[in-house]
Amino acid sequence: MERTNTVYKTYVEILKRELVCAMGCTEPIAIAYCAAVARKALGTLPSEIDVAASGNIIKNVKSVIVPNTGGLRGIEAAAAIGALAGDAEAGLQVVSHVTPDEIAALPGYLEQTAFSVSAAESEFLLDIEVTVRANGHFATVRAVQEHTNIVLVETDAGVLFSKDPDEDTGKDEGAPDYTLLNVADICEFADTCELDDVRPILERQLSCNCAIAEEGLRGNYGAGIGKVLLAAYGDDVRTRARAYAAAASDARMNGCDLPVVINSGSGNQGITASLPVYIYAKELGASEEKLYRALLVSNLVTLHEKTGIGRLSAYCGAVSAGAGAGAGIAYLHGGGCREISHTIVNALAVTSGIVCDGAKSSCAAKIAMAVEAGILGFEMYSCGKQFYGGDGLVAKGVENSIANFSRLGRVGMRETDKEIIRMMTE
Repeated sequence: MERTNTVYKTYVEILKRELVCAMGCTEPIAIAYCAAVARKALGTLPSEIDVAASGNIIKNVKSVIVPNTGGLRGIEAAAAIGALAGDAEAGLQVVSHVTPDEIAALPGYLEQTAFSVSAAESEFLLDIEVTVRANGHFATVRAVQEHTNIVLVETDAGVLFSKDPDEDTGKDEGAPDYTLLNVADICEFADTCELDDVRPILERQLSCNCAIAEEGLRGNYGAGIGKVLLAAYGDDVRTRARAYAAAASDARMNGCDLPVVINSGSGNQGITASLPVYIYAKELGASEEKLYRALLVSNLVTLHEKTGIGRLSAYCGAVSAGAGAGAGIAYLHGGGCREISHTIVNALAVTSGIVCDGAKSSCAAKIAMAVEAGILGFEMYSCGKQFYGGDGLVAKGVENSIANFSRLGRVGMRETDKEIIRMMTE
């Protein structure tokens, strides 16, 4: 594939747009980001903060620790640290510059600030509106569809910024065309990509995600799924691949302030798509070039699967990323488009029933299961076995199968999502 090819240029742009750094679970961080932008527009520290959020945001913020808050959880903590100490210019690293003094001041600020939290009446699965008030003035910031996609900044002086929230963020001016993602082109791109075009992105992904995995294995985070896997099953490559990814999530879901490089708006998906591929590359003695090309496969396959589902769903995002990791592992073993396609379909057929019931410690265990399915998907085809069209949601052809599983996550699980949210918030 030539560098001048539209698909080539689009894939590079998608990777640059998607594989960015974030500290902490992206949903509470998105609330902190909106609060920081609102505080900047207000021009002073708020004495009142109102947060209206869609159900998927609420379920993903409920149980996860917000970094740099001293171990606090929930919407109020996320909004408070964003307003008190967030960097409005830092996007998903909004709380990365919080000082120890600001962390120490947070409990007092929470106590003296009036908070209101409500469910947004919205058609968007990702919708956050933060209104801050002080001294008779207000500022409102709203983000929809993507975590940092601000569509409104308004103060009592008037609207400072506005755009149509119904606009498809994937089709904004200058944004890449995600509909060009397909497995055949992903494989060709991985084979032919000039690595200098993507090297900084992939280097950052490995550096950040490996660092938080190692911290997860060193520290005492959540349920310690990464440590449990190694203690229970040994240190063969299959177990290490699952444990490394799970340990990164252990740390990330439980307050670690190290950044991760995300995929599809999710740190857990960025972790799942990258770390198992890295572990297998080390085991196989693969060259740096081979590793980077395998990471292109895993990241782009994950993004392709998630494009049809959306950022948030009742469908666990680790399932897509685990299949992506399996595809990358297949590539490391010399697999081409055929082997990668069957690995994806096999993996999705196994784990597509895992639901998302919010961000919390058990995400690490779901990641381990999704990575296991990705590895099994590859090993099945290596042994001459596969699932065929007509086996449940599996259809003839990888793109038809991906379309079916995407439809399941986007449409079929819509009512499941609502019921999960009701059970979590009753």
